[in-house]
Amino acid sequence: MIKVISRNKNRIFRKLRTKERLQGTEARPRLVVYKSLKNLYAQLVDDEKGHTIFSLSTLDKKKFGVLKSRKNKQAAQKMGQLVAKELIERGIKQVVFDRNGYKYHGKIKLFADTARQKGLLF
Repeated sequence: MIKVISRNKNRIFRKLRTKERLQGTEARPRLVVYKSLKNLYAQLVDDEKGHTIFSLSTLDKKKFGVLKSRKNKQAAQKMGQLVAKELIERGIKQVVFDRNGYKYHGKIKLFADTARQKGLLF
């Protein structure tokens, strides 16, 4: 059995390894997803200029309204819809998807698939 400490170290190593390949530009910024135990976070980053263009989290009660939980798949799906809608309104259709070392499974996959269905290209 893998200990929790080594599992976290492996995730951080994967994150650093993939970040070298994933560089966001002004034409195609990087969409970074982070999940904690209680919330989901997404931000759009332009690596050339070194600033965040847009960010959203499940902590925003105005946009998410009343959800049973802010950490489940329903919240991930709602977040994918909101992110895709906001980016398309800003004129951004293509992004580089940075899953931050997480497996493409569960909430991360649901977030990405929902954003793709709403018109975002990865």
